[in-house]
Amino acid sequence: MHHHTIFDTPVVNTLLRWGSLVYLKLSGWRVEGVLPEQAHKCVLIAAPHTSNWDLPFTLMTAFVLRLNIYWMGKASLFKLPFGPVMRWLGGIAVDRERANNLVTSSALAILAVNGPVQLVVPPEGTRGKVREWKTGFYYIAATAQVPIVMAYVDYSTKRAGLGPLFTPTGNIERDMLTIKAFYAPIKGKNAQQFDAGT
Repeated sequence: MHHHTIFDTPVVNTLLRWGSLVYLKLSGWRVEGVLPEQAHKCVLIAAPHTSNWDLPFTLMTAFVLRLNIYWMGKASLFKLPFGPVMRWLGGIAVDRERANNLVTSSALAILAVNGPVQLVVPPEGTRGKVREWKTGFYYIAATAQVPIVMAYVDYSTKRAGLGPLFTPTGNIERDMLTIKAFYAPIKGKNAQQFDAGT
């Protein structure tokens, strides 16, 4: 998580922030929330994740809210010729076949960054329909001892942004019920593929 990204490239960042503001306003989207001071290092839940459109909307929302995000994507996204671009956009390649040490390595990477960093993790782990959320985002936050911020892109109301801050208590069953309750009314682009499963 030490590579330079579009979010720490000053002139480009400013231009894209204004471009994002204009595009979202003209297309009827509203960006909500603000990153609390105590969450300058955090894990951002990215849900629902049901479409390729989620990434551009997430990036635009991040520009508007002045975030410094990194996001995880399947390794195939990072093959040439797109790999360097994806990394510049904050992407980190994840090999799903060998993700057993992902929690520890992600937590250590968050702690090693000198300054604000928000790691975006989609709990579904895929755009396809899933029955169970993956819990990696929870354990990354707990291991790094950073809060979770519930971020969302709601296509039904054209709202995107940052919801409540959540600090893992260690009781994952109860905590997941609280987190999923927040996401229950939020609709992805392909709403039939998302089920918060509360």
